[in-house]
This record gives sequence, C-alpha cells and structure tokens, in this order.
Amino acid sequence: MAIFKESDLPGIGKKFQVETQSGDKLVIVIHDDGRRELYHFNEDDPEEVISSVTLQDDEARQVAAIIGGMTYKPKALETIEVSLEDLVIEWCKIEPYFNSVGKTIAELEVRQRTGATILALIEKHKQKIIPGPEDRLEADMTVVIAGERKQIKLLNELLKNG
Repeated sequence: MAIFKESDLPGIGKKFQVETQSGDKLVIVIHDDGRRELYHFNEDDPEEVISSVTLQDDEARQVAAIIGGMTYKPKALETIEVSLEDLVIEWCKIEPYFNSVGKTIAELEVRQRTGATILALIEKHKQKIIPGPEDRLEADMTVVIAGERKQIKLLNELLKNG
C-alpha cells in the first residue's frame, strides 16, 4: 500500500511525499506562487534525486488531468471511480443506443433529476471541462460525473433511458 505524507513549508508552500507500492519515492512541492516541483528519488538511496521537473500552474493542472484520467481512460478499465468520503467520480461512455444522445444537459435536467454533476465531456481529439447546460451529449462521448453513489446510479439510468 502506498504511503502519503503532507507537510507545510512556511513561506514556500506544501510538500507531499509519496512512497508507492513498487518502492518508488516521489516528492511534490507546491509553491505559493503556483509552481510545482517533482522529485523522483533513487530506490537504493532515498536521499539521491534521480530526476526533477518544474511545472507552472497551468502545466501542472494539465498533467494532473492526464494522470487522473480526465483526458484518456485506458481501454482495460470499464469504469473508474474515485471515492472521496461520500463523493464518487465516475467515467461513463455514451453508447449510440442511449436515449440521451443528441440531448443537452438542460433538456435532460441532470442536476434537478439526479443531484449529480457532470464535470467534463470528453470526445476524441477534444475535451470540454465544466460543460454548460447547452452542451449536447453525443454517441461515443465520455462523461465524467460526480455525486453520491445513489445520484451516480440515477444519472447512469438517465443517460441510458433519456
């Protein structure tokens, strides 16, 4: 099991240390000015840095989206979910036979009928984070949704049945 540690760096920002199941050690420093520094350490000598990268805020957010699966979901994973207390984030592919195809988020009354939130609409070669009510659901689009488990279930049913 991975080990995560967090510590304040007064006047600098925050430091996050990750020791992975595979034995890798990664340190991420988030500076108060938005910069992020990533350090990868030698497994045999945990004090020796193998490599480091510095990212600006916008670069770090794009990398986070990539790592978090917002831009691409591996084919082997039918559903991915991340649980944060009672909040669940799930990816749902809109199949061509779904009754929601061609309808807007407003037409489906997603929030009112389910309580869940659509965080992103992802299509091949383009991505739309934080879509609006006028955005239309299309076949083969991936919808990133958030809510409690019962809300996610209701939204999945709404997407399938319209």
